Amino acid sequence: MSHVTAPSLADLAVFGGTPAFAEKQHVGRPNLGDRERLLERINDILDRRWLTNNGHYVQEFERTIAEMVGAKHCIATCNGEIALEIAIRALELKGEVIVPSFTFVATAHALQWQEITPVFADIDPRTHLIDPESVLRLITPRTTGIIGVHLWGQPCDVEALSAIADEHGLKLMFDAAHAFGCGTSTRLAGTWGQAEVFSFHATKLVNSLEGGAIVTNDDALARKIRLMKNFGFLGFDNVGYVGTNGKMTEFSAAMGLTSIESMGEFVAHNHLNYDQYRKALANVPGVTLLEYDEDLHANYQYVIAEVDEEESTISRDWLLDVLWAENILARRYFYPGCHRMQPYRAYFPNAGLLLPETERVSARVLVLPTGQTMTPQDVDRVCGVIRRAVDHGREITARLERAGKRLHGDVFGR
Repeated sequence: MSHVTAPSLADLAVFGGTPAFAEKQHVGRPNLGDRERLLERINDILDRRWLTNNGHYVQEFERTIAEMVGAKHCIATCNGEIALEIAIRALELKGEVIVPSFTFVATAHALQWQEITPVFADIDPRTHLIDPESVLRLITPRTTGIIGVHLWGQPCDVEALSAIADEHGLKLMFDAAHAFGCGTSTRLAGTWGQAEVFSFHATKLVNSLEGGAIVTNDDALARKIRLMKNFGFLGFDNVGYVGTNGKMTEFSAAMGLTSIESMGEFVAHNHLNYDQYRKALANVPGVTLLEYDEDLHANYQYVIAEVDEEESTISRDWLLDVLWAENILARRYFYPGCHRMQPYRAYFPNAGLLLPETERVSARVLVLPTGQTMTPQDVDRVCGVIRRAVDHGREITARLERAGKRLHGDVFGR
């Protein structure tokens, strides 16, 4: 009778063992659609010799997005950050604008870049979304607007934020970088507030290599945004507005269209992986997955775990070291919160006192790999490492503390 030896801690890669994955598993590794269709579009672009400046594929991309989300206008841009900056400027925001601190720093930077003060609101600890009650407490005579963030593809409490904006005469827009194709049973992100902004960065469910878009139902605002993203040109040799260069290229639009065509496949794959994560981690002490409301449209782009150190016996950060050693590059979105990043921590050194849920959640969140290149079997391997780390949390923590190991680094993206 053969005897199978139980794995020891020495088998963990962080202690010298062989990594669970030979190739690094990333959060947000790009999804690729039909390669042949993409190459057909690229060859057509080259034949047309029209590479940018509102070409055929950009126009098709804009029409496709507007129709998908139910918005009157879509203006494609070179990236999501420029889209945020243009939308903010087009809405004539100034003074103070309320945003969540628990978001990618681009949301705050898009304001600060234009000398507008981002005022950081707290979040709902269950959903991680901006808390309308916190927003109410932060309104001052200098407040001109609110930017809600549809985090993890979940829509904000749009009704509450709209009521607050209406009551106080504030502009309302949304950072929907995570939320393309997401929304309620009757309405998708892209039709709320004065404007919403999508990101089509390479890490997104649908990507255009780099890219973004502003969607709005306001005709005058859309016209203004189109001028602003193209230097303010009204026509040849006729500049009628101060603008910038925010144009999307034809190659990016071709990738975006190809990606949209495979969007259903991407969502189904992510949903399968999410269900496998939920099943495999169901009984792991101190590790809880963010639950997606089945009544909402979700794209399952992100698998979000919270690590409770008291229950798991290992902190989120030590668990992260264990995972990185196994080539599982989980991420700490959005640690440590915008209010603890520069320049904001210098401007608002005591902001954390008003953001207890942001402080707590940012110290616990762990984003796990998913996407087109991850299979349910890969998910099981990731969860096996997590389960093992939790089973031996105290011993692993003690050994890593003695060694002073720190493996996870800073990787850009959201």
